[in-house]
Amino acid sequence: MSIFDLRLETERLILRPPQAADLQPYLDFSADEAVMSHLGGVQPRSVAWRSFCALSGAWHLFGVSMFRVIEKSTGQWVGRLGPWQPLDWPGTEVGWSIRRQSWGLGYAPEAATAAIDWAFASLGWEEVIHTIAPDNVNSKTVAAKLGSTLLRIDELPPPHAGKPVEVWGQSRAAWQARRSR
Repeated sequence: MSIFDLRLETERLILRPPQAADLQPYLDFSADEAVMSHLGGVQPRSVAWRSFCALSGAWHLFGVSMFRVIEKSTGQWVGRLGPWQPLDWPGTEVGWSIRRQSWGLGYAPEAATAAIDWAFASLGWEEVIHTIAPDNVNSKTVAAKLGSTLLRIDELPPPHAGKPVEVWGQSRAAWQARRSR
C-alpha cells in the first residue's frame, strides 16, 4: 500500500495526503491575508507552490506530513492539518490551518483529534506539540479543546528565527487518559 492511499475519516471530514488537484485551493489559502497572518504572511504563488511541494514531498520521503482536510458533504478542500516535524523543529507537532470560509465550524479540533490518534498509534510519538503565535487566540482555543496546555515559550528555526512561539502540547499518556474518559 502506498502512503498516498492513507485516509483518516471523522464524522464530517476526510484527511489524506495531498493530490495535484489540491494545488489551486492551497494557492488560494496561501494568498488569504487573514489565514496567513500567523503563518508568516501571504505567500506569492511561486513560494506557495514550493511550500505545497515541500509538504507533499515530505509524505514521499519521510512517510509523514500534513494531511489535506476535505469536507465529506461537499468534497471541498478546507485546510492542511496533521503531523509535522521539519528539521530543527521544537518537537513532534500536529498543526492546523483551516481556510477562512471554514472557520468556526469545529473542523480543526475534529481533524486534529484524528491526526493525533494516528500520530500516537502509527508514528509512535511520545508527545504532540502545537506551535502557536502568542497572539493567535483561535489556535490556543483549539489546543485547549484538545487537552493541550502551554508547555514553554520557544523559537522556530529559520526563516522564523527570532520570533517567540508558544509550545502547547501533551504526552501520549495524557492524551490516552483523556480519550479513555
